[in-house]
Amino acid sequence: MEIVILAVVIAVVVIGVLGGLIVGSRRKRPLPPAPPTPPDITAPPAEPHVGDEAETPRDEERRTIEEVDLPDGPAVVVVEEPPTVEAPPIEIPEPTAGRLIRLRTRLSRSQNALGKGLLTLLSREHLDDETWEEIEDTLLTADVGVQPTQELVERLRERVKVLGTRTPEELRALLRDELLQLVGTSMDRTVRTEPETSKPGIVMVVGVNGTGKTTTTGKLARVLVADGRTVVLGAADTFRAAAADQLQTWGERVGAHTVRGPEAGDPASVAFDAVKEGKEMGADVVLIDTAGRLHTKTGLMDELGKVKRVVEKHAPLDEVLLVLDATTGQNGLVQARVFAEVVDISGIVLTKLDGTAKGGIVVAVQRELGVPVKLVGLGEGADDLAPFEPEAFVDALIGD
Repeated sequence: MEIVILAVVIAVVVIGVLGGLIVGSRRKRPLPPAPPTPPDITAPPAEPHVGDEAETPRDEERRTIEEVDLPDGPAVVVVEEPPTVEAPPIEIPEPTAGRLIRLRTRLSRSQNALGKGLLTLLSREHLDDETWEEIEDTLLTADVGVQPTQELVERLRERVKVLGTRTPEELRALLRDELLQLVGTSMDRTVRTEPETSKPGIVMVVGVNGTGKTTTTGKLARVLVADGRTVVLGAADTFRAAAADQLQTWGERVGAHTVRGPEAGDPASVAFDAVKEGKEMGADVVLIDTAGRLHTKTGLMDELGKVKRVVEKHAPLDEVLLVLDATTGQNGLVQARVFAEVVDISGIVLTKLDGTAKGGIVVAVQRELGVPVKLVGLGEGADDLAPFEPEAFVDALIGD
């Protein structure tokens, strides 16, 4: 029995050994090692560690930067700095003294017809009623006006009767005296820009569209700068496109500061700010350019009155200049009347006087408003605005 048990045990042990050998032979073989990952050519080279030896330099010849082909990549954007815009140089305006006399030739080209016509008629041997009617027509055609024409003809008739014989020199002197009396030599034609109490002097420029009002304001700034004054410009014409730009350009040319507001903004607010800044800067004069208004639009005329009232909260206006186009003739008188009702006109600027033969408008508008012509425009040039001088004007009328 014991022998049987021993045999069974030996058999079990033998079977176990054989099973282990079979299982061990069936185990999975280990996977072969993965191939090495190729280096990333786009990655930057690794930094050397302490103790690493530097790579032995190659002996091959180095290439220049022009010979190296750069890899394709995003284009390099070169940001250029904006060009520096230099401020325009400050101009030195032409002195105002005797400016109208220097422009006399230009004025005489247009006005000489009136004087020559009158001298020709007065030189006739017999001055009958028909001749005097022709003299009247000549004056009326030149826009002198009915009342001033009648007065001038009456005085001429009396003086010619007393004079008797009439040489050309005597007639010229006679006509010059009468025209000077008609134009007026006793009126104060100074543009008031120096208040008695404190600076700045405040000048408001008004007029209808197309008379050259903004240009006149810019030219007046040049006249004042030429006389050694500092000027602030108020661009209160906020309704006309580019009016503020135009005025600012005029100011920059002579170093005048311009105050402006948003397009279609409140003109009275701009005018108020201009006077305020003029005071703060210690400027001598503030020129306010208002919107060109059609005299038939009551609402806009009321707004002009508002601008005047708002400005006078700072200080009283020293001058209100009405700009009239001399080529409009008698129609300019209608405009003048309406403006005089809204603001107290203190002086007249006649533009384009060199473009019309109707110089008599000087007489007519002075009679209509009871205020003097103080400035005249005689061309497109920047310095073609001149203080009005009666003697130079009459000499241009009758020629040499």
